[in-house]
Amino acid sequence: MDGFLNLNKPQNFTSHDCVAKLRKILNTKKIGHGGTLDPSATGVLPIAIGKATRLLQFLPTEKAYQGKIRFGVVTTTDDLEGDVIKKTSAKHLTLEKITPFLKDFIGKIEQIPPAYSAIKQQGKKLYELARKGIEIKRKPSQIEIYKIEILPRKISRDPLTPLRSAQDDILKLKISCASGTYIRTLANDIGKALGCGAYLQELERTKIGDYKLENAVVLEKLNSENWQKFCFQSC
Repeated sequence: MDGFLNLNKPQNFTSHDCVAKLRKILNTKKIGHGGTLDPSATGVLPIAIGKATRLLQFLPTEKAYQGKIRFGVVTTTDDLEGDVIKKTSAKHLTLEKITPFLKDFIGKIEQIPPAYSAIKQQGKKLYELARKGIEIKRKPSQIEIYKIEILPRKISRDPLTPLRSAQDDILKLKISCASGTYIRTLANDIGKALGCGAYLQELERTKIGDYKLENAVVLEKLNSENWQKFCFQSC
């Protein structure tokens, strides 16, 4: 069968790990994925099978995420995978103080990709250079963020109450953006703007075009006998 699977990528799997596992389940070599997710991230990962791999380049560019940003901590990778390199107090932060800063990240903006990323410069992937301790000036790229929304907490509180009083300096956001946006870099940049640093503690992709999280299948449910019922034909 030629078509697509809407996969819910599990945590601690690379996107390549998912493809490798599905090759065995589907008993086919012609398989690929669109929209790479970091190992610690979960959520929508479109999988193309057979002739559908030719269509990966035409996947919709609009994506949606839900993420948790922790303020007061900076890591080498901008997420929880890296080493902590700085800690500062975020006790002064309130939702009322944070909200105006988020507006500066809406629209077409320039973003410097993280040092630990697969983008190539000087013929090498940035993460390969970073692992060797080689620092090079990273070229900014233009990205587009359509919307940033603060999601409600389980603990209701006055927006003027410091973040420390609820969930340990963590802010939950819903983000809609175009392809090429690094959400962990966005978290770091928001932290810089607020003067305390931040990193991305958790990330889930909820949408790529018409591929939505509520319709995604978990890897554990797929086997050699049932996978076709989760696959929709494209060609």
